[in-house]
Amino acid sequence: MTADLYQSPQRAGGPYEESRQNGTARPHWHALMDALEQLGPEELDRRTTRAEDRIRENGITYNVYSDPLGANRPWQIDLVPFLIEAAEWRTIEAGVVQRAELLSRLLQDLYRDQHLIKEGHFPPALLYANPAFLRPLVGVAVPDHGYLHMMAVDLARSPNGRWWVLANRTQAPSGSGYALENRLIVSDVLPDLFRNSNVLRLASFFRAQRDALASLSPRENPRIVLLTPGRFNETYFEHSYLAKYLNFTLVEGHDLTVRDRCVFLKTVAGLEQVDVILRRVDDNFCDPLELRGDSLLGVSGLVEAIAARNVQVANALGSGLVETAAVMPFLPGLARHLLGQELLLPSVATWWCGQPSALDRVIDNLDSGGEACLPVAADGAGLRRGTERGAEDRFD
Repeated sequence: MTADLYQSPQRAGGPYEESRQNGTARPHWHALMDALEQLGPEELDRRTTRAEDRIRENGITYNVYSDPLGANRPWQIDLVPFLIEAAEWRTIEAGVVQRAELLSRLLQDLYRDQHLIKEGHFPPALLYANPAFLRPLVGVAVPDHGYLHMMAVDLARSPNGRWWVLANRTQAPSGSGYALENRLIVSDVLPDLFRNSNVLRLASFFRAQRDALASLSPRENPRIVLLTPGRFNETYFEHSYLAKYLNFTLVEGHDLTVRDRCVFLKTVAGLEQVDVILRRVDDNFCDPLELRGDSLLGVSGLVEAIAARNVQVANALGSGLVETAAVMPFLPGLARHLLGQELLLPSVATWWCGQPSALDRVIDNLDSGGEACLPVAADGAGLRRGTERGAEDRFD
């Protein structure tokens, strides 16, 4: 069984092997592999079944639209974890923190003074032609660095072992609740292994999240709600789970109302003012008056209440602007300009065809099946070359 766990499919220019190097187990995998070998395949199968039973009992789902199982699709978990050694995790952590700071400053500039456009660091067409740019939010005050209360990134490792960012999730990122539930299940079915693995705990993260949300309001005990699109959303389990765990009220759009530019929660005892909204509703659906008129998920008048600074929303409305992949080619130059730093986690090679040089390169390679536009070489050099050649740091 141990040999099987070490195996991974090999292809031309094969992938990075997480658990071994040159046929030998990587040091940080030794203890895990030894523990799994001691359990044996039959016991591991039994514990996997136990984990699946826990998932069904707790109603943990991740719904995929058009999936045959619909709203009953159970969450899937692999008991063999993905191990990242501490030094490597610190590198990832620093890169994600830097990227969050960079994107927050970018949003702050694009929705306020737009110096980056005036100085030629960001293309106007990439802002004004972007459907995620919410014009009603231009000039609306947001606390410093308050655009991104939460951020997620999609990461992939190239064959040479380097991490690359595939996408930024800034609008209503999800996943933290599933990570917490994963930890609880694994600690239940593999208690000795979990206890002996020095796993970084998640409780401090959620305490910091709760404190950060509370700090957005000047009131001593602010009313915080979690706004969900409803039970048919793919991550609705996480919405309800986090609301309970963080002691927030779980609400849908029709549970809230705006009166005198303040947001209120409808209760049997009357209206109660809401101070902070942790949203899981996409930007355009949050206010049918100012944004998408056909939305039944948002709250009419929410933008006006935000502009009056009577309620804070996390993530701030309009933060989906920097989710577009076309922003990624400009991040290295923006990191140097805004932070005075090199970008620690590079983005996968990306071209914005609004630039003549990038457009010519893409057109010249249309018959290549996309390989020339998203090159991945066995040593990772293709990714590096693609980023340098296809992504320009400055817009002129």
